[in-house]
Amino acid sequence: LSDTILDWFWQLDLQLDYLDVSYNQLSGMVPNSLRFNFSSVVDLSSNRYEGPLPLWSSNITMLFLRDNLFSGPIPHNIGQVMPNLTHLDISRNSLSGSIPHFWNNIASLYIVDMSNNNLSSTNPRSLGSLTSLRVLFLSSNNFSGEVPSLKNCTDMKILDLGDNKFSGLIPSFIGESMLSLKILSLRSNSFTGSIPIQLCGLSTLHILDFSHNNLFGNIPHCIGNLSGLKSEFTDKDTKVYGHEGRLEVVSKGRVLEYDSILYLVNSIDLSDNNLSGEIPMRITSLIKLGTLNLSMNHLIGNIPANIGNLGLLETLDLSMNKLLGSIPQSMVSLTFLSHLNLSYNNLSWKIPTGNQFQTFVDPSIYEGNAGLSGCPLPIGCQDNEEALQIPSGDGGEDDDSKLEKLQFVISM
Repeated sequence: LSDTILDWFWQLDLQLDYLDVSYNQLSGMVPNSLRFNFSSVVDLSSNRYEGPLPLWSSNITMLFLRDNLFSGPIPHNIGQVMPNLTHLDISRNSLSGSIPHFWNNIASLYIVDMSNNNLSSTNPRSLGSLTSLRVLFLSSNNFSGEVPSLKNCTDMKILDLGDNKFSGLIPSFIGESMLSLKILSLRSNSFTGSIPIQLCGLSTLHILDFSHNNLFGNIPHCIGNLSGLKSEFTDKDTKVYGHEGRLEVVSKGRVLEYDSILYLVNSIDLSDNNLSGEIPMRITSLIKLGTLNLSMNHLIGNIPANIGNLGLLETLDLSMNKLLGSIPQSMVSLTFLSHLNLSYNNLSWKIPTGNQFQTFVDPSIYEGNAGLSGCPLPIGCQDNEEALQIPSGDGGEDDDSKLEKLQFVISM
């Protein structure tokens, strides 16, 4: 549908249970005159509605207004007008201003998505009062300061604060209180300090993204305790979200946006920080890992010899570090690997051959490693099929006798 909804419809004396006009091209402003029965659902997503956010009756429990043209601030009295909300999705609009302190009035709210707006606030601490919160998307806004205390949100499953201006340390309460967390994204902020070892207690985590920050220190050896990355998401896992949230994940060298298939992703991205030390050997125990990106850090030492244990790995990016030694032969067994980048390290010796390595024909995968040789690099690259050579014996045989022996061997 492509049009405006006429005024007569908005003015009908109806009490609705369910209103869904999502995924059309409807436009105009939405009045506040509609009335709804208890436990109603309203979905105006993916249209062209504009103006301020509409406020309706207290009976609405699920409100989906994402992907429209709504603008202005979030109404400060939204918690008083709609105190029974459980789902609030106002993402992908043009909302501005700070988050009002209305959360105390909405104790039942457990899914909040305000991502992709122009919201700004320094430490929106009022969010910490939402003790029932399970899903929180605040990504792609202008929030700044330290992360607000969410230690009372013990049922949190998804926390996405990426693409903001948050700073300070990554709070340890994430690993101490949010023990059911499955997705944690703090990418593209200004966090400093080391990765808290408390995060190793997140045994259900499937996506960890701290890329594009200012973190330093070693990668904790206890990262191998993230046992969620030793198993796959299940259908049961996806039902806790009840929400079509979207998350950006760097995979296969590109920024991909996942929504309905988010449960298929198992990923660790610590790229573009100042991390140092060696790659922890225990990271190779995370056998369901699909993406591992440790690029643009200061990592040293060897690539773990048993990295071939990561049998489902599709993306491996270790570029722009200070890694030494040879490329482990075990990597030949990574038959799902489709994106590899080992450039700009101090790797040496021969590039492995066989399986997926036969498909990595782009020399840029290995460039910046002066000691490496073998295809696809020009140094040491030759045909894998060795030419047939006949032992020379004592060297006293003429060409005819050598030919006779060769014919005999072939006939046998």
